[in-house]
Amino acid sequence: MTKQTKYNPHAVEKKWRPIWEAQKLYQAGDDLAKPDIYILDFFPYPSGAGLSVGHARNYVPTCIISRYKRMRGYNVLHPMGWDAFGLPAENYAIKHNIHPSESTKLFADTYRRQMQAMECSYDWSREINSTFPDYYKWTQWFFLLLHQRGLAYRAMGSQWWCPSCQTILANEQVEQGLCWRCDSEVTKKELAQWYFKITEYADRLIADLDTVNWPENVKTMQRNWIGRSEGTEVVFEVKNPQITQISQIEEQKSVQSAKSVAKNFTISTFTTRADTLFGVTFIAIAPEHPLVGQIVSDGQATAVSHYTQQAKRKSEIERTATEKVQTGVFTGAYAAHPLTDEPVPIWVADYVLPSYGSGAVMGVPAHDSRDFAFAQTYDLPIVPVIEPMGGEADEDCFVGYGRLINSAQFSGQTSQEAIAAITTELQTQGKGQPQVTYKLRDWLISRQRYWGAPIPIVHCPECGPMPVPEDELPVLLPETDNFAPAGDGRSPLAHVQDWVNTTCPQCGEPAQRETDTMDGFACSSWYFLRFANPHYDEGSFDPAAVRRWLPVDIYVGGTEHAVLHLLYARFWTKVMADAGLIDFVEPFTELRNQGVLSSPLDGRRMSKSKGNVITPDEVIDQHGTDALRLNVVFLGPFDADVIWDDAGIRGMTRFVGRFWTLAQEKVHAKAQRHEDEKAKVRFERAQHKIVKRITQEMDDFRFNTAVAGLMEYLNSLYDAREQAIGVEAWREAIGTMARLLAPLAPFIAEEVWQTALGHTESVHLQPWPSYNEAMTLDDEITIVVQVNGKVRDRMKVAADLPVDVVKETAVAQPNVQNHINSQPIRKIIVVPQKLVNIVV
Repeated sequence: MTKQTKYNPHAVEKKWRPIWEAQKLYQAGDDLAKPDIYILDFFPYPSGAGLSVGHARNYVPTCIISRYKRMRGYNVLHPMGWDAFGLPAENYAIKHNIHPSESTKLFADTYRRQMQAMECSYDWSREINSTFPDYYKWTQWFFLLLHQRGLAYRAMGSQWWCPSCQTILANEQVEQGLCWRCDSEVTKKELAQWYFKITEYADRLIADLDTVNWPENVKTMQRNWIGRSEGTEVVFEVKNPQITQISQIEEQKSVQSAKSVAKNFTISTFTTRADTLFGVTFIAIAPEHPLVGQIVSDGQATAVSHYTQQAKRKSEIERTATEKVQTGVFTGAYAAHPLTDEPVPIWVADYVLPSYGSGAVMGVPAHDSRDFAFAQTYDLPIVPVIEPMGGEADEDCFVGYGRLINSAQFSGQTSQEAIAAITTELQTQGKGQPQVTYKLRDWLISRQRYWGAPIPIVHCPECGPMPVPEDELPVLLPETDNFAPAGDGRSPLAHVQDWVNTTCPQCGEPAQRETDTMDGFACSSWYFLRFANPHYDEGSFDPAAVRRWLPVDIYVGGTEHAVLHLLYARFWTKVMADAGLIDFVEPFTELRNQGVLSSPLDGRRMSKSKGNVITPDEVIDQHGTDALRLNVVFLGPFDADVIWDDAGIRGMTRFVGRFWTLAQEKVHAKAQRHEDEKAKVRFERAQHKIVKRITQEMDDFRFNTAVAGLMEYLNSLYDAREQAIGVEAWREAIGTMARLLAPLAPFIAEEVWQTALGHTESVHLQPWPSYNEAMTLDDEITIVVQVNGKVRDRMKVAADLPVDVVKETAVAQPNVQNHINSQPIRKIIVVPQKLVNIVV
């Protein structure tokens, strides 16, 4: 027998890594006889902190499923690249006095090294980087595509401004009034910005969620963000306000005259509860509403001006918080109720947001809790117009549906009847109509920062904003050491005069380049297409390769991008489909969200700033790559939040070592003269059972229970060590174990397969083990025996015992006979292979 050696993970890893690399083991297959599968991670943003073991919670499982699918006979596309433009890299570069192109290269190198240390099976020949000109050239090309299709436009607007990052933020990037990147409090700023018209795709973005296999909570988050509401537009006419109009002499820029004029204005509101229209006692408009300055009376002008300025300094979260006291100010103007012509006072209230609906709401304090609080604060009338179906409401503010009262000819109707009838009446009178509104707003993509893809637009004094011709792409990001924001609200690119000054592509006269760069999410809205063939240089993606590999079959990442990245990528995909560039409308067929792996130091998500990071480097140095991979997935279900466990990693180290020890012992054992056939059958049956179990666990992403099953199987092999089973049966069992373990722990699997078993081709090129269904059935099972529904005994019987014999055997059990106690048996109920219930 060959002398046994102790398993040395570091020596084994050093041995196999260069061999696998030379074999190009992980490159996407090109066997046309095999099915294709595309498995992709969310586009990672490499940071200076490098990877923690928390990141392994994402990257190790996708590696496992990729390896598994290769062994199941698939051509597997499993690529990796870097979403490296953006604020964190630029801020790091400013802080450390290094150019962001240098720092992002260092970060990507670190991420790649750590991923390779974890033996993530990426096809590195397809690596891409969003900051390289050969990539962002095509991001700019997509901008032009959107522009050509009327889906990219420039407009003035009041935008979220982060004074720390010194850039504009999209609505989605403001969380509870704070910048999503640096947690600074945001303010509002008026700027001309570029937008993508994602709102045109709102209904399709909702409807097509039904066609993808995604977690329901992510679908709900997207539906809620889009916020589709069906209701009624109600138009109130302002009753001839007296307005002070200031005219200016353009040449002198001075006040010429002021005169009072009478002018008709209307205020459009949206409601899902038209049945409450007769309960309107005030109208509230947002401080940003364009009519505020036009309808306010002279007597209220100062108060309204002061209030609106104060309101604009608050975040949307502050303004809409349910626990705060609702505030407002009367404009001095009134509107006519559309069905009664009664005067309705118009207030400015900061709980009304300009970003939802028309920026105006009709106040119904008897049936809306927020309106009720506002009315109580300012002593406004509260008129009930809905009562519960069972009688009077118990509370002052009844928000449910019911039957109408105090509502003219609509009194007595149910809420559902009245919503339809009142909407029809408004439409007949030209004072309203059915309407659908959305919370979703167009995607603001301008950023006043250096480190991003330049927007391919030239501003000409004569021709206006002109797209850069496609044959002049990419618009290269100029090299400059002055990339920090200047504090003037403009991009640092605005100060690179040699770059800014150009000629108009249409008239040839002097013009200036757009100096804003694109939101980083633009780069990640199409990268999945580039991976199909990143070396293709005739377009943004290779049409033939995309037809072969896309859409992505399995997409894996965290729920933090459930709204932002996923929504934007879906939008771009639909635009491309409409342009005839691709033949699918959803980019990701199946979505999987991993749980968070938190630090054992404080139970929080790992972060360098919190000082609670455990790196894969330190774990691998101490325990090896296989132990790290096994522990990462063993900690809990794939989608569950878990905490790193040092005891678990030690257990995985022992598990790997025990397998190596057993493999050496049994593969080189001497042949036995006599074999126990019954023991051999049980041994083989256990092998078929574990293959079936692990196959099911892999298909369902249940990697934690797959590891548990393999640990149990290894224990059963140890229990069988002294049985007369035979060397060939042992070789088959150990070989099966090695193949089952290969996706999870690639190094020990290869070492056992080639070094212990003597095979010459990699275990990772072997087919996945198969099983015989008949061999997975137990030869003996335990049946529970009940008398009148109560457990009285358990019995072991042959698995294939006929039902009649099962009944007879159950009745004959001594303890069962005691409880039957000579009573007549009325019937016997049998649940096959599980239970017998004797009714007496």
